[in-house]
Amino acid sequence: MERVLISEVLVMNKDKEELEQKDLGIEAISALKAYRTNSALTIKEVQEDMHRIIDSGYFSSCMPVAFDTRDGIRLVFQVEPNQEFHGLVCEGANVLPSKFLEDAFRDGLGKVVNLKRLDEVIDSINRWYMERGLFGLVSGVDIFSGGIIRLQVAEAEVNNISLRFLDRKTGEPIEGKTKPETILRQLTTKKGQVYSMLQGKRDVDTVSTMGLMADVNIIPQPAGDAGKVDLIMNVVERPSGGFSAGGGISSGITSGPLSGLIGRNLFGRNQKLNISLERGQIDSIFRINYTDPWIEGDDKRTSRTIIVQHAGARDEKGNPIIKDFYGSPLTASGKPYDDMLLAKFESFAFNMEQGLPVTPEWLFFNRVNARARKGVEIGPARLLLSLSGGHVVGNFSPHEAFAIGGTNSVRGYEEGAVGSGRSYVVGFSEVSFPMLGPVEGVIFADYGHDLWSGPNVPGDPAGARYKPGSGYGYGFGIRVDSPLGPLRLEYAFNDRQAKRFHFGVGHRN
Repeated sequence: MERVLISEVLVMNKDKEELEQKDLGIEAISALKAYRTNSALTIKEVQEDMHRIIDSGYFSSCMPVAFDTRDGIRLVFQVEPNQEFHGLVCEGANVLPSKFLEDAFRDGLGKVVNLKRLDEVIDSINRWYMERGLFGLVSGVDIFSGGIIRLQVAEAEVNNISLRFLDRKTGEPIEGKTKPETILRQLTTKKGQVYSMLQGKRDVDTVSTMGLMADVNIIPQPAGDAGKVDLIMNVVERPSGGFSAGGGISSGITSGPLSGLIGRNLFGRNQKLNISLERGQIDSIFRINYTDPWIEGDDKRTSRTIIVQHAGARDEKGNPIIKDFYGSPLTASGKPYDDMLLAKFESFAFNMEQGLPVTPEWLFFNRVNARARKGVEIGPARLLLSLSGGHVVGNFSPHEAFAIGGTNSVRGYEEGAVGSGRSYVVGFSEVSFPMLGPVEGVIFADYGHDLWSGPNVPGDPAGARYKPGSGYGYGFGIRVDSPLGPLRLEYAFNDRQAKRFHFGVGHRN
């Protein structure tokens, strides 16, 4: 291919004048690759340098023009710079923070628009939506006279949310037993919101934890209106009743066989009826539980539970006993068994239990429990502060006292080893930080106190066991995200120079 000797290369505007912005001329010259002083270039190399000037992002057009001189060819790249950026108009961005846009465009204000940098900003906007699982992206860009940039953003709003019940065996749509509003009221995704896949996943997890469904998923589909999406939640129901028998360990007391007849979804409203008998080496409890997990019409998601309970203790021969090894009473009535009708009301931050005296011998008491927590993001780490407390008045069984200490209370102590009282307060603070994938690290400190109420529990079981009534613990651990919730492995020290491992599933209460 024929080469031509180039003696000089200049960058000028369309009128063959020097550029007013000297820095633009420098940007254009620095973009050249083929040219060297008194170098011989082919037409292809000149065209490649022309495209490099355009690709620098500062120019809307570039035309190479050659002039003969006695020293060779003078090559002039005639360019047209982009407009200076003087303003931004963004349409359709309802959830994108204005500060994000301001920060992204601030450095370019009053300067020539760089299309390459503009593409990077558009990518950062699209990435903002993607990282948050939101259906949104930049759908169009225009630059108007006067240096005004208009961004058009498309956000997919939720047009409608519907429920579809599927057969467990065939996968075909069927009529469900659960009332749709029982499920739909659990969803945080609402009509008119920009659809978030992360929020949708949380909604799926919430419906799954109701225990009614064997399978749950959400399918987004284009709606009739442009820019909107319809959501279909597919659910497969579990059988609504059943009988179970088994054994286990709870609260440090070994439980023997237990049985239950369970109505899992009464009236299609996720209300539950459970009749159970627990017989163990020590305890013997007969219960009838009725639970409504969300009182209809209540926007605080308050649940109610009615429990009829007949509870007592037995020795190894199966004979009823009313005192333990330390001489502390095991029942409030002084009889082998305590009977109670218990009404429970629970919300996110507050719950109350009321013992109702159906007869004069039945227990009559009131127990309240409240909690508050606050999380703060500190860079990649998260600080969580929590405080909980409670009080019980009336005639109650000793085992109904507040137990302090353990995995979900004061770590570094065994379960209930700090104390048990009519009143209590427990606070904790922890800092969690990402480590690798689903694994995060945590450091923590806990403190608990029975507010000097231990002796007011019938028989003072904490005093008989020389429990301190107050204590603190601190330590570190790791957490792994799992379908069951966070798996927590923690190592803690307490104020009595003891140390313990703790393992838990799910978030702390």
